[in-house]
Amino acid sequence: MVKRLISADTSDVLAMNGQELKQSIKASEGRVVMSENVVVHEPLDGITTSEIAAAFGADMILLNALDVLKPIILGLYPGEETMATAQPHTDGESIHRLQKLVGRPIGVNLEPVDPDADMAEDRLVIPEGRMASAKTLAEAERLGLNFVVLTGNPGTGVTNAQIAKNVAVAKEVFSGLIVAGKMHGAGVNEPVVSEESVRMFIDAGADVVLVPAVGTVPGFDDGELKAIVDYAHAHGALVLSTIGTSQEGSGPSYMESVAIRNKIAGVDIQHVGDAGWGITSPIDTIYPLSRAIRGERHTVARMARSINR
Repeated sequence: MVKRLISADTSDVLAMNGQELKQSIKASEGRVVMSENVVVHEPLDGITTSEIAAAFGADMILLNALDVLKPIILGLYPGEETMATAQPHTDGESIHRLQKLVGRPIGVNLEPVDPDADMAEDRLVIPEGRMASAKTLAEAERLGLNFVVLTGNPGTGVTNAQIAKNVAVAKEVFSGLIVAGKMHGAGVNEPVVSEESVRMFIDAGADVVLVPAVGTVPGFDDGELKAIVDYAHAHGALVLSTIGTSQEGSGPSYMESVAIRNKIAGVDIQHVGDAGWGITSPIDTIYPLSRAIRGERHTVARMARSINR
């Protein structure tokens, strides 16, 4: 057995494989916080956005805009605080270094872009190293990432069908935790989430189903979320609710409201997006969300727990 993630030390967390991490999240009973962080914006005072998020209580760190074929994480190495000075670290040590600095599981967004998607807006073209494929998923494995999130940033043309296809690919080449789903439309004319898409993800082998948090995507309500949570849990999957609509900058009272509504529905992990400051926004987001779903005791314990344990 494993320790629940909200009480685990760094030595426990970094020794977990994908299925152990899944059980550790499940054992935490809806009290796990994930922070998403853009890695290619200039960091605050020369440290990574991941360190800031961890300091305010994030249990899991999700890297956004990371090119796994040319990995750059600004602030990770001395003298590499800007894109002009940073160099890709393809030796695999960048993720290991970040894991040691923050003591948290580290994941990455990989985007299952569908070239035939029915677009609702202009398409944003992203590098190959940010797209989901057998090549990039295998590279995520080589780099030592703890989890992958198959999802889409705004305008990239990610479809639910393409996500499901890449879940199946991930099962073949990636040993960590596999998360699948859309936080918002990603520029495509299709429902962001549906029971049909959730079934596709789980049938393909997803460990965690990603859904928009109630209160973020228009029309997605508490009843729909509860039905998805019940279905996912009945079929052995966990559920991650996400705030990926810039509302992570809406203030503490909003964060607390969203946190409680989604915990009532039974989600296992609550995600905070990166758009509060444009990179990460821990003060008015991670802390109030964390405190709402697990109380001051566990919030402070996570913030204060030394990475040397």
